[in-house]
Amino acid sequence: MRLKIVFYIFIFVWILLLSRLYFLSIKSNSYYEILAKQNMIKTEWIIPTRGEILDRNLNPLAVNKIGFKIKVAPHLSYKKRYKKLEKNLKYIKKLFSEVDFEKMLRKYKRKDSPYNHDFIEVVDFLPFEKVLPYYSKLNLNPDILVEPTFKRFYPNGDLASHIIGYVSRTNPKEAKKDKVAKMVGIIGKAGIEKFYNRYLEGELGYKKVKVTAFNEEIETLEIKEPIQNRNLILSIDIRLQKYIEKLFKGKAGVAIVMGIDGEILSAGSFPEYDINMFVSGISKDKWFELISDFNHPFTNKLINGLYPPGSTIKMGVALAFLDSRKISEYTPFFCNGSIEIGKRRFRCWKTTGHGETRMKKAIRESCDVYFYEGSLKVGINKISDTLKKLGFSKKTGVDLPNEFIGIIPNKEWKEKKYNRKWYIGETVVASIGQGYDLVTPMQIARYTALLASGRLPTPHFAKKFVDKDYKPKYEYALSDIQRRKLKTIQKAMYEVCNHPKGTATAHIDTKIKIAGKTGTAQVVGIPQDEKKRMKEDELKYFSRSHAWLTTYGPYKKPKYIVTVLVEHGGHGGSAAGPIVSKIYDKLIELGYIKAGH
Repeated sequence: MRLKIVFYIFIFVWILLLSRLYFLSIKSNSYYEILAKQNMIKTEWIIPTRGEILDRNLNPLAVNKIGFKIKVAPHLSYKKRYKKLEKNLKYIKKLFSEVDFEKMLRKYKRKDSPYNHDFIEVVDFLPFEKVLPYYSKLNLNPDILVEPTFKRFYPNGDLASHIIGYVSRTNPKEAKKDKVAKMVGIIGKAGIEKFYNRYLEGELGYKKVKVTAFNEEIETLEIKEPIQNRNLILSIDIRLQKYIEKLFKGKAGVAIVMGIDGEILSAGSFPEYDINMFVSGISKDKWFELISDFNHPFTNKLINGLYPPGSTIKMGVALAFLDSRKISEYTPFFCNGSIEIGKRRFRCWKTTGHGETRMKKAIRESCDVYFYEGSLKVGINKISDTLKKLGFSKKTGVDLPNEFIGIIPNKEWKEKKYNRKWYIGETVVASIGQGYDLVTPMQIARYTALLASGRLPTPHFAKKFVDKDYKPKYEYALSDIQRRKLKTIQKAMYEVCNHPKGTATAHIDTKIKIAGKTGTAQVVGIPQDEKKRMKEDELKYFSRSHAWLTTYGPYKKPKYIVTVLVEHGGHGGSAAGPIVSKIYDKLIELGYIKAGH
């Protein structure tokens, strides 16, 4: 019995040994073969050059500054070789005083290990002209490697900063999602740079080489060139952008110049900021200065600025009246300066009232009481539904990241948001673009394009990708019946800018006929017991209303939308009218519109 047990143990041990031998010699062969090939064949990634961004006339907006990066041989941070590392880093510091010795040392130690056989980057960028005099000297040193590289540069500084955006260092989360960004070390963080990052960054190339155990190249096996230099041409005209920036000097707000097909010629969010600060990393002091500024230079007000639309919304509300069939363009309401609902009085901006008022006059002279009365007849849900069809409370689809949608309220929205019922007083306030209403300037510009042409375009900055043109898109078009109703609205908008009683007429002085609508968006409420309203210029700056003027021109054959918002500017006509007039005259000067049309 004991012999049998010993025999079975002997057989079992031999089976284990044979199984292990089989696994090591045959089963694992393919695994170790792959490992051996990896040791023998090295893949070197070829980094693509980021595409440049140009304006419609091929003026550069974002370019690549050519320069060099400096690398140092690995395995120098060990005790026996540390002096050699210090000597090389001090030599680099001697040639280029702007580099930081301690920073180079930290970068080197972070990457150095017995398993790393590649040269370690210690300086990410030095300008071409600075390195060139020392290029040969550096290359004679076997422990130093100089390689060409590029750095993003924005030649116009802060001009169009909210459109172009910027690139900055890739963070670990971004590196996981984007292999090119991981290898290059930069990624688009805002604006066009972010929205079209995948297109602009291109695709990695590679070179497969056979190497020895000492990492010496023996033979090049395969090369795949990177896909790079994918330039992007934008629709903006930098000449117009510069001009509008001058008009906004000392002011905060927004200006958008857009074709009725959605192609944007200029868009400024003011004040702006220098995007070059972010390429290599912004200082804490500068960052705090940006985010602490009450005029919010870091906020892209084009798509992230949320403002009450004020009276600019009245054309959309008028279309809701017409769609309801409860009110026609001829339906009169009497304005004596206010209406009372319960114990609350809702005033018109004109304390003496407008008298008997129909739709065209109500828009032309911006009569609040007309819209109060009409909204009570039609209801908030109908007004909300129509305004949403006109592009509010949704993204415009513009090619910029992180666009806000704003708020166009109704009964369901309030119940869901605040768990409270809707009050009639909130309907009348919403009918003149106050209360919960919040819109972006891009939504107002897009809505104005619909009022001018009958079609709701998708705004866009992209004009051409290498050899492919951007095709305009439309989300919504009015029916023939709606277009006929729109005629009354368009005539009223013409009178806003041209009739003696138009709210913008006194402030418009341009060489073509335009149509538009002013808006005065309150930022503070007016107490009910205040019988006489203070004038805007009597209020403190941050308590003054925002001034809107959104327009299209030429009136008979609309081509362009000009929407201007001056923050805390007071009355829309007086604050924004002169700016709008000068923009149209500049469009004439640049050849976009013919004078007199």
